Amino acid sequence: MIINLIDKLGDWNPQLFREIKGRFKGFNVASAVVISLVGQVVLFLCQLANLPGDKYSLIGEYCRLRPAYEYKTNQLSEQSNNLQRQLDSYLNTQPRLPDKIQELKAEIAQIQTKITESNDYLSKNFCPTDQLDMQMWWREHWGYIFFSLSIIFIFTLLVAGTYLLINNLATEERRGTLNFLRLSPQSETSILIGKILGVPILIYLLVFTAVPLHFIAGHGANIATSHILSFWVVLAGSCIFFYSAALLFGLCCRWLNGFQAWFGSGAVLLFLMLTMQLASSESYSLNSSFAWFRLLSPFDMTRHLFPNIFNNGYNWGFMQKFQFFYLPVGTNIGSVMALHLLNYGLWTYWIWQALKRCFRNPSSTIFSKEQSYLFVACFQFVFWGFALQYREGYCHSACEYESPSNVSCCIYDVNSQIQQSLFWLVFFNLVLLFGLIAILSPHRQTIQDWARYRHQNLSSHQNVWRKSLLLDLILGEKSPSFVAIAINLVIVTVPLLVWILLAPVLNVHNTSNIDWQINHVGRLKTVLGVAMFITLMIIYATIAQRMLLMKTTKRSFWAVGTIGAVIFLPPVILGMLSVDSSKYPTVWLFSTFPWASLEYASTPTIFLAWLGELSVLVLLNLHLIKQVRLAGESATKALLAGR
Repeated sequence: MIINLIDKLGDWNPQLFREIKGRFKGFNVASAVVISLVGQVVLFLCQLANLPGDKYSLIGEYCRLRPAYEYKTNQLSEQSNNLQRQLDSYLNTQPRLPDKIQELKAEIAQIQTKITESNDYLSKNFCPTDQLDMQMWWREHWGYIFFSLSIIFIFTLLVAGTYLLINNLATEERRGTLNFLRLSPQSETSILIGKILGVPILIYLLVFTAVPLHFIAGHGANIATSHILSFWVVLAGSCIFFYSAALLFGLCCRWLNGFQAWFGSGAVLLFLMLTMQLASSESYSLNSSFAWFRLLSPFDMTRHLFPNIFNNGYNWGFMQKFQFFYLPVGTNIGSVMALHLLNYGLWTYWIWQALKRCFRNPSSTIFSKEQSYLFVACFQFVFWGFALQYREGYCHSACEYESPSNVSCCIYDVNSQIQQSLFWLVFFNLVLLFGLIAILSPHRQTIQDWARYRHQNLSSHQNVWRKSLLLDLILGEKSPSFVAIAINLVIVTVPLLVWILLAPVLNVHNTSNIDWQINHVGRLKTVLGVAMFITLMIIYATIAQRMLLMKTTKRSFWAVGTIGAVIFLPPVILGMLSVDSSKYPTVWLFSTFPWASLEYASTPTIFLAWLGELSVLVLLNLHLIKQVRLAGESATKALLAGR
C-alpha cells in the first residue's frame, strides 16, 4: 500500500518525490517528532507550574473569595483618602481648628492600622482549596497554551520554511543540479510546487505532530472549531505566499551567495516581529493604505479570531470599521478572512507570474512590460481601496457642529481620508516605480541584440519601422525601458491627479483639510508638481538605462549609485548650505526635490523649471538613442569606420 502510494506520488509530482526521498530518513523523522513532543511537554509543564496550590493568595485571580477581600481593602483605602483630603482642607484654611485636625489624624491612624492588619492577614492566610476556581484556571491556561502554539507555528513555518527553500535553491545552484531541473520535461509549476511541498517536509511534520494539542488547547479555552480552522486556512495562505516569495528571491538574488537564506529568513523574521507588535498595540488600526502590507502577516487575523487570548484590550470597533472602497468588510469574520486571502492570492499570483519567467531563463526580467502595466494597475486598486474608508477621526468640528449625530456627514469626506494615507500612497508608489526601473531595464547584451535586430530591419520601410518601434518600446522585452516607465507613471499619477482636480468638490463640509492645496500651493502648482515628478522619474529611468549599457560587469551598482547620487546630493548640498526653500525657491525648483518650494514659487517659474527638466530629459534620451545605435552596429562596420 505504502509502495503504491509512493509510486503514485512520484507519478503526480516527481520533484516532490525527489525532495521527500532525500529528507524523509528515519533519523530525521524521529528527530522532528521528538523535538515536537518534547516542546509540547515543556510548554505544558511550564503552564502547569503555575497551578494554584495550598498557598494561593486570597486576592489571587482564581480565588472565589477575592471580590469580598478586595471590596474591604478598597473601602478602607477610600476612607483613608477621604479623611486625608479633609485633613488637607483643614490645614489650608485659616484660622485652623486644632481639635478637628487632631481628630482627623486619629481617624486616619485607625484606618491605617486596619489596612496594615488586613495586609498582614492576607499575607499569612491563603485561599481555601474548595474556593479555587480551577475551571477558570484551566480555561485561561489552555488559552495560553493555544496562543503560544499559534505563535510558534507562525514563526516556525514562515521563518524556518523560508530559510530551507532559499538555502535549497542556493545549494542546487551551487552544485549545478538546478540547470538539470530547468532542462527537465516537468513544468515550472510542477517543479516549484514540489519544492514548496517537499523541502520543508520536516517542518510540516514537526508542526503536524503538535496539531492535536493545538486543537485540545483551543477547545479547552472555549474557542470555536470554526475559528481554529480559520486560523489554519489563513496560516496556509501565508505559507503559500511567503514560500513563493522565497523561491523568487532565491532565483533572482543569486549574487548574495551564501547570505541568501539568512537574509531572506531574517527579513521575514523582522516583518513578523514588526506586524506582531503592531497587532498587539492599543493604537490598532487598519484605516490606511498600509493595511494591505499588514494583511500579508497572519497576526492581524489571528488577533481578530482570538481577541480574548491575543490581547485583553482588543477593540472590536477598529475591525468593524475596516472597509475597502467603503465596503464594510470588517463587520464579520468571514468577510475579513476573505479579504485576507484575496490579498494573499493577488500577490501570490504575481509572484508566480515572475517565477514562471525566471525559472527557465534566469537572465530574463521578472515581469514583461505588458505585465507591468497590469501589475501597477492592481497596486493602485489595492492602495486606493484601503485609503478610501470611513474613520471617526475624519469628522471635523464644523461637520460635528452642524450634525453631530449624523455619521454620513463625515463618511464621504474623501480629502481627509486620502490625506491620512497620502504618505503611504507616495511611499509605496515610489518603491514600486524604482523597483520597476530595476526590473524592466535590460542590460547591455540584451540592448545590443535588440539594436542590431532593429538596425537590420530598417531597409526602406521607414514609416512602418517607426510605428513598430513605438510598439516595441511599449511591449518589447529587449527594448529600452523609459517608455514603459512613462506609461506606468501615468497609471500611478492619474488617480492622484483626479483627486487634486476634484478635491474642492469632494469636501463640501470643511475646506481646512485641503487648505494647503487651495490657498498655500494651488491646484495648478500641484499639477505642475506632479508633472515634474513624472519628468524626474523618466530622467532616472533614462540614467539607469544608460548605466546598464556600460561594459563593466558592475553596471548594476553603477546604476544604483548614480541614481542615488542624482536624487540625494542636490537637496543634501542645499541643506548643508542652509539654502531655505522659502527664501530661494528657484534654486530648489531646479534641484531633484522641487516640491519643497512649490508653495513659495510663482506659477511661471515652476513652469519654466518643468521645461528645464523636459530639456534635460530630451538631451538624455538623444544621448541614450545614440549609445543604443552604437551598441547595435556590427563589428565590421565599426572596423571600417576606424573606431
